[in-house]
Amino acid sequence: MEVIIRDETNDDVLEITAVTVEAFKTLEVSDQTEQFVIEALRRAGALNISLVADIGGRVVGHIAFSPVMLSDGTRDWYGLGPVSVLPQFQRRGIGSSLIQEGLSRLKERGARGCCLVGHPEYYRRFGFDNAPGLVHEGIPPEVFFALSFDGHMPEGSVTFHEAFKANGEPEH
Repeated sequence: MEVIIRDETNDDVLEITAVTVEAFKTLEVSDQTEQFVIEALRRAGALNISLVADIGGRVVGHIAFSPVMLSDGTRDWYGLGPVSVLPQFQRRGIGSSLIQEGLSRLKERGARGCCLVGHPEYYRRFGFDNAPGLVHEGIPPEVFFALSFDGHMPEGSVTFHEAFKANGEPEH
């Protein structure tokens, strides 16, 4: 089972949506809007890095990275997510491969850091940690993580792209 991590193509869009829906369908922490967030990021031109995990021409996983705003004015930080892997392919290192490749590409672009909302036990293995001086309004600090690439940890509040409010309803 060779897994190829590559950039998304236009031909992958429907499969990415299907993978995302399937991956989040049974997660209690999800409101099942992740596929709408990805679509809205893509429409807004804010899907800076969008990678798929491909096995034999089939998309089995996806990860998205988009810019975030920091209240202290720090630039070049990104948000990781959503990340999804089809349930039957989970626990095989595919999500880890997507995360590692995505973080590597962020660093190549000159990004200064990355943050996310996620499971506490999972993301620490990639170097993410809770950053006491950095908050995401409305999100418990124990599930908000940051990883600085340049040694500087910003302070203040993080705002993810507007697309994270997408819920599948028509915009007004």
